[in-house]
Amino acid sequence: MSEYKSEFLRELSWRGFIKQMTHEAELDAYCTSGTPVAYIGFDATADSLHVGSLLQIMMLRIFQRHGGKPVALMGGGTTKIGDPTDKEKSRPLLTDDQINANIAGIKKAFLPFLKFGDGATDAIMVNNDDWLGKLGYIQLLREIGIHFTINTMVKQDTVARRLAAEQPYTFLEFNYLLMQSYDFLELFKRHNCRLQLGGSDQWGNIVGGVDLVHKVEGGKAFGLTAHLITTASGGKMGKTADGAVWLNADRRSPYEYWQFWRNTEDADVGRFLRLFTDLPKTEIEKLETLQGAEINDAKVALANAATMLLHGAAAAKEAESAAKAVFSQGASADALPTALVPAAELEAGLLVAAACTAAGLSKSNGEARRLIEQGAIRVNDALVTDPNANVSAADLQDGAIKISAGKKRHALIKAG
Repeated sequence: MSEYKSEFLRELSWRGFIKQMTHEAELDAYCTSGTPVAYIGFDATADSLHVGSLLQIMMLRIFQRHGGKPVALMGGGTTKIGDPTDKEKSRPLLTDDQINANIAGIKKAFLPFLKFGDGATDAIMVNNDDWLGKLGYIQLLREIGIHFTINTMVKQDTVARRLAAEQPYTFLEFNYLLMQSYDFLELFKRHNCRLQLGGSDQWGNIVGGVDLVHKVEGGKAFGLTAHLITTASGGKMGKTADGAVWLNADRRSPYEYWQFWRNTEDADVGRFLRLFTDLPKTEIEKLETLQGAEINDAKVALANAATMLLHGAAAAKEAESAAKAVFSQGASADALPTALVPAAELEAGLLVAAACTAAGLSKSNGEARRLIEQGAIRVNDALVTDPNANVSAADLQDGAIKISAGKKRHALIKAG
């Protein structure tokens, strides 16, 4: 559609979320009438969500902002099976105690983003174990199984890929589609929920639920997916050399979270400003025009806005101040050694290995390259993996580039 009537879909569109949807015109109309209800499911495979789940949370946030009622579905039941989507092998099975502990941790991630309560548009959190745990197997087969054909199920990407590779695909995993579809049916009946949101890898599961609601209840239901996010260099969103970028502060500090966004690749800044902040369109478009070293201003704006959403304005300001202390004043009162590099040389690009040598972190460029290959060198707290990588004036943060060898040796490179 050229222009959506729904403010929710219009904002998702300009921010770059939308990958695919069912019944486009009818979904647009649904989002403009009364109080629409939408859900996203989150399986409890860890005790915190990470940045990879933030896209889905932001969709619920935007939905609520435009008058919708969000439902955050905790997968207490589906986690007992494990979502096989896009997995090359079966997930390890968790105990009930592990799942419940994980759900308790995950709940914390939603509180900064959604308003929960008893109001018409207040978010609610439900657990699919409330119905899946009581569902009899024969009941499932008779009431739900009759609406799914093996012909369709084996065509799903994950199933087809596993079968083609002759990798095991257990009967337990094969039931996941039925379980997730049943969730949609239950939420339709319990909360009049008619829209499921999710990543595009969930498209097959979402369509299964949409069809099940129609076949069992004769109801109109909808599905909408967002693009799967990878970085410009092809990396998985929310993954770093140190592991996942967790949302809970006890797993990833506000300062580390701020630094993750501050180290965004240049090519990703505009896209991430749209997807992961509340900044208005005009401000984002202005930040997107910045080039060269000025793009660092856009990265700081991204880091501040993203950190403020999760940890609050005070934590974002504190993180920015701490970063400036590291880069401008020599790190938390430790006075980092500083090497001056001719401005023209830095503008043209300097080998990271040469920067290490100039900063006294290595005795030679050859030694620096070996350190890079061993995963010991970081630039502005981001791991360097290419022995031939460069730094340039674009990497300056508050007038300096921080080079680290291991966890304890740091130095600054400045234009002289």
